[in-house]
Amino acid sequence: MTNKARDHILARLRSHSTPTMAAPIRSEAIPDEPWSQAESLQRFTERLHAVRAEVHRAERSTWPEVLRAVCREKGVLNLLLSRQTPWGVEIHQDSSGLPPLRSYDAPIEDWKYDLFHDIDAALTSTLGGIAETGSLILWPNRDEPRLMSLVPPVHIAILEIDKLYTTFAAAVAAQGWTTQGMPANALLISGPSKSADIEQTLAYGVHGPKSLVVIVVG
Repeated sequence: MTNKARDHILARLRSHSTPTMAAPIRSEAIPDEPWSQAESLQRFTERLHAVRAEVHRAERSTWPEVLRAVCREKGVLNLLLSRQTPWGVEIHQDSSGLPPLRSYDAPIEDWKYDLFHDIDAALTSTLGGIAETGSLILWPNRDEPRLMSLVPPVHIAILEIDKLYTTFAAAVAAQGWTTQGMPANALLISGPSKSADIEQTLAYGVHGPKSLVVIVVG
């Protein structure tokens, strides 16, 4: 490129005024005001049903019966859960009608084969839910490691109704993530594991649980 041609191009670029920034487009799907609890539950349920997940409603006193029914329906032969969470403590106090219980009580190297080949289902708690997207919020920790929700074919999650938020931003604000510290590993789960081939044919359970069951308690 000659100097004359370069100068001509630069002159044309400088002659144009700096473009103004377009106003941000706000998605109509994002609510301006929090939804009521009833509407949040309805939308949360609709979004999970759309991706083949299940949502069951239970009272605080009846959720173990719902868990038993889910295990029977799914043909669960064993159930992995923590002995340290309130849900796990309650189940261990009365495990009648449930399949044999297993605990994540050893380093993964010591029971990796069992976890990946012999565990039918896992029960985990949740930090909350997002109605807008139909998502669960999990903060894996020592009591409920990340693999509990990612490996067994059936993932059963407990969500307390008063921790169902309209949006992710609402959850972050309500739980003080920005002031109390972010988790080292947060998971957002919006349905069972799925993948598609080049023809967009969906297959479930390819990279994780093929069934997600949410028990909404409260």
